Order: sequence, then structure tokens, then C-alpha cells
Amino acid sequence: MTPNEIKRIYQIIKVQLNYGLDELLSNRPLTSAPHLIRKMLFWLKNRHEDKVLGERLRLALQALGPVWIKFGQMLSTRHDLFPPTIFDQLAMLQDHVAPFDGKLARAQIEQALGGPLEIWFDDFNETPLASASIAQVHTATLKENGREIVLKVIRPDIFPVIQADIKLMYCIARIAAKFLPEVRRLKPIKIIYNYEKTLIGELNLMREAANSIQLRRNFENDHILYVPEIFSDYCRTNLMVSERIYGIQVSDLDKLRQNGINLKLLAERGVKIFFTQVFRDSFFHADMHPGNVLVAYEHPEDPQWIGLDCGIVGTLNQEDKRYLAKNFLAFFNRDYRKVAELHVDSGWVPHETDVDEFEFAVRTVCEPIFEKPLCKISFGYVLLNLFNTARRFNMEVQPQLILLQKTLLYVEGLGRQLYPQLDLWDTAKPFLEEWMAHQLGQKAILNAIKRKAPFWTEKLPELPELIYNSLKQKQQANQRIEAIYKKFIFARKQYNRAYFLLGMGATLLITSAILYNNQAEIFSQVAGVTSLCSWLFAWRTFNK
Repeated sequence: MTPNEIKRIYQIIKVQLNYGLDELLSNRPLTSAPHLIRKMLFWLKNRHEDKVLGERLRLALQALGPVWIKFGQMLSTRHDLFPPTIFDQLAMLQDHVAPFDGKLARAQIEQALGGPLEIWFDDFNETPLASASIAQVHTATLKENGREIVLKVIRPDIFPVIQADIKLMYCIARIAAKFLPEVRRLKPIKIIYNYEKTLIGELNLMREAANSIQLRRNFENDHILYVPEIFSDYCRTNLMVSERIYGIQVSDLDKLRQNGINLKLLAERGVKIFFTQVFRDSFFHADMHPGNVLVAYEHPEDPQWIGLDCGIVGTLNQEDKRYLAKNFLAFFNRDYRKVAELHVDSGWVPHETDVDEFEFAVRTVCEPIFEKPLCKISFGYVLLNLFNTARRFNMEVQPQLILLQKTLLYVEGLGRQLYPQLDLWDTAKPFLEEWMAHQLGQKAILNAIKRKAPFWTEKLPELPELIYNSLKQKQQANQRIEAIYKKFIFARKQYNRAYFLLGMGATLLITSAILYNNQAEIFSQVAGVTSLCSWLFAWRTFNK
């Protein structure tokens, strides 16, 4: 470890202890060693004893920086894992992170655009509308048409902080992978690389603008999700301008109920939006914590989701999508044999894995869960148990699926918060069955023909020439193969002849020696000369 990395570890421990987070460690034999080390090495007192544990946890995560805030945001979607005193504080990390000075935000915006704000905007409010781990948002109106907008600007000097934590994570991952085989199987370096790529991508607001435009286009004709319009002429790497949207925070259940929102339908549509993005578009919003999701006021009986902050998106290739859909459907249908075979076929577990044994292990995990009502099954719990089971069979972590798994847990957490009886699997199953029918059934064949018909039509006039060229190339290839074959036969005959001459020369040499020992010198000399001539002819044959 470098001195800077050791210094950062000390800072992390110091912040945690200054906020008294060691209270999160329960008094059990397993945690006695950390308690002892804390008392021996770190004589740091809790400086915030007047605050409750949940608030101290939130403030500590904020003090540690954006990487830790992102972690807290992820935890804030799991209402089922924490008591209200902690969950309510974690939820504040979604859009109540301490803001930076609005004057500094104004200066950054003017520097990005190359002139005073008043050239392009009116009514700029230096008090931020919302503040998050990476950026904060200010309101204004467009001078050219009077439309209400929001300006999102990156926090100043944030890159070095993120870079320092990422370097520390790499260092810890390398050490852990070197000494712990279990960690090595999880591919920690690759996981951190993907996380780094995602986090650094969030710092480029031009990329977020492009993601928002793509997501808006994907749902342009579908009213279940609305993505704000982006004004790309004003966007820069550290500035994004979009239309201002009014909606209800998806976590504000009281306000949703007061507005008469159909919470059951809203929760089911959240699941549908997720699976549509993944399987139809191969492009999904991967940061769906409540701070990034609103619900439209209009049409409460026909609720509409509003997606914000598209800085983190995920993509899947066709093969991963097909394997995922088959796995989901196999789970829904309790076809554990299929689950085991798919994991082996996809290479997620080694090909030498005993399928029967793996099937039995999956069945052991899933059958007791399925005895519960479906609405009481936590998909996150199922995933956790399956990963623990697959680990025994050396299943390798698929880095390209980590964002998907995280987003799925977000969606389930939001859905259960909105409608505790949400049946995630029953909601998703019809969608997946329809998608698989489009991918593998007769519809898939017809769709493939429709999709490729323009290309075939374009190439049809060239078909006779392509066929003629193909046949001609085949004829030429056959002629070349025949010539090579003839050369091979000839060479084989030559080598056979050469080996025969070598063998004959060796035999004559032995004969010459025997004759010489028996006083037949003339015959011995003849046999010796003949042997040398035989070897000479063999050497010439080899070198032709």
C-alpha cells in the first residue's frame, strides 16, 4: 500500500469512529476482535453522541464522499433490511446531500458556457433544488422561450476524491484476491473496474444527456415512463440542462395516497418498465433509487413514472438476455434441472460440474421458499441464497450482470414499498413468456425475416454474380486442393523411396562389416561402396 492509501484508510476509520458507527457491530464472539482492535489502536471518541445512530450513519457516509454516498443510496432502497430510524436517514442521501455554494455553481456554469448566465437564462436560483453525491441542481428559465428548466452541475474537485477511493479499492481487491481463493473467484478487480467505469462515466454529463435522450426515445410512444427533455445545445461535460418536471417523490407514500395514485398499478408498472428496458431495449436505467424517480400528478388512476438522473445505465448482449430470460422462466416454473443446465451451458459454472448435484442444490434452496405465498418471496433473498449455493460449485461472478442485479433489487425494494403485496414474479412472468415467444417461436422467425428483408432486397440483384463468383472460387479451390494433394502423394513416394534407400544402405553396411570379418574383403568393399551410394541417393531424394 502507498502512504496515500494508508492515509485514506485511516481517514475512513477515523470518520466512522468519530460518528460512533462501531455501535453497528453487535456484541458477539465474531465481532470481539474488531472491538478489541478499535480500543487498542484507535483512541477516537464518538463526537456526536447527541445524535441518533441513523443520523450519524448518514452524516458519516456524506463525510466520506461520493463512493460511500452511492453505497448508502443503494441500501436506502431496502426498506425490509433496516429499522425506520436508520432507513429514514439513509433515504435522505437520495437528494438531501449537503450542497455546495450556489455562487460556485454559477461560476462553473458560466465557465462551461463561456459567458454570463443572463445571456441564456432568466431567474437563476442560487439555492439548489436538490443536491446529490455527484452533482446538484438549480432552477432557471430559458430566455429564448420562457420554459422552466433545471441546470445540473458537477461538484467541484470531486474527481480526486473518487479516484483516491477507487485506488484504495483496487489495492484491497488485489491483496484479497492474492491470499483468498474465494475472493479471487469473484473477480474483484474486474468488478471494481466496471464500478470505476460507471462512476467516472457519471462525471461526464454529456454522457448522461445522451443516455436520457436514448431512454426518452425508447419510451416515446409508451405513457408508463416519461423522461425529461434534454436541451443539448447547452450541455457540457460538467453541465446538463433539461426541462423542469413536477412530480411526487416515489417514496412519499402519504402524498401518493392523498393524490389518489393507484399504488398497485404503479408498483406493477415499475416492474414492467424494468423488464422492458432490459429485454426489449437492452438499455436500462441502473440507478433507480427513490431520489431519481417521481410519479406524475396527472391521471392518478393511470399512473406514470418519471425517470431522472440517467448517469448510470446498463446494457446486455443478446446471449446474456436469452440466458437470463430462460433462467427466470425456469425459476418461475420450478424447473430446477433447466436452471442447472443453463448455468453450465452459459459457462457461469464450470462445464465439468455434476448437473444432477447442482440441480439438487438449487432445489434445496428454492423449494422451501416456494412454499410461501409468492407475494412474500423476496427476489433479493432468493438471489442471495442462489449465489451462496452456486459458490460451492465455483460459479464465477458475471461483472456484466452486477448492474442488472443491483437494479432488480432497487425495483423490488421500490415495488414492495409502494405495494407490500407486490408479486414481482407473477408480474414479470407474462412479459418474459411473450419476449421468449418473440425470440424463439414462429414470431421470431417472421420478425427476423421482416428485419432482414431490406438487406436481402438490396443484395438480390447481386445474387447471380455472387453465386457465379462463389462457384468459380470453389472450382479454383478444388483445383488448388487437387494440386496440393498430387504434390503430397509425390512427396510421400519420394520419402518412402529415400527411407528405403537409407534402410538398404544400413543393411549393406552391416553386411560389409560381417564379410570383412570373414576375410571376404572384395565382397565387403563392394557392399560398403553400394551402401554409400544408397545413402547418397537417399540424401538427394530428401533434398529434391
